Amino acid sequence: MPRMTRATELYFDFLCPYAWRGVELAAVLKTEGEAFTLRHYSLVEGNHAQNAKELTWRVTDQSLNAPDGEGYMKYLKPGLRAFLASHAAARQGDSAHWAFTLALFRAHHERKEPLTDEAIHAAAQEAGLDLDVFAQALADDQARRAELRAELDAAREVGVFGTPTFVLPTGEAAYYRFETLTREPTQARQWWDLYRAVLTSGAGIGTIKRARNRPPRRA
Repeated sequence: MPRMTRATELYFDFLCPYAWRGVELAAVLKTEGEAFTLRHYSLVEGNHAQNAKELTWRVTDQSLNAPDGEGYMKYLKPGLRAFLASHAAARQGDSAHWAFTLALFRAHHERKEPLTDEAIHAAAQEAGLDLDVFAQALADDQARRAELRAELDAAREVGVFGTPTFVLPTGEAAYYRFETLTREPTQARQWWDLYRAVLTSGAGIGTIKRARNRPPRRA
């Protein structure tokens, strides 16, 4: 029996441009009265080779002082740093969390800034957070890691594998790869209604993937 929630859960990773577009769309819909809850999912943990058969490598066990990795592991520290900061921002309430998440996404994907401590501090300032409270929450590293670990466990129960993944209040869940950014309310509503129609359709559509020589139309 599907679980019932009051809001659509939105799983995201700051590393992912598709997740950025999904969060932007959700932010527009929130202003129109749609309810969303931000959740975190680590693409680094989800795609780690050691977790192919069972979960043995946890991003929350990793050090922010570790040497930079190679290949996909070069994203470990930036992604973890952003996640912990996101949980620290969430301590100041839902509005603060959304403001920080959007500010950091825009810094990273729109302005192409790396996910550094400086970028995180600037995003917190842009979001209007109490910077002293934010710093105190971020300094409680173990608590923030525990919060993140719990969310990643919840994501695994849902079966999240990519971002953004939306879990509807009625329990349906699916990854939605946004190729185009919108901040326009009417367009956002059209795209969201289409997504929900496909996800809840009795046709049981599991995959839609465009042919390589047929790219999506762009506005």
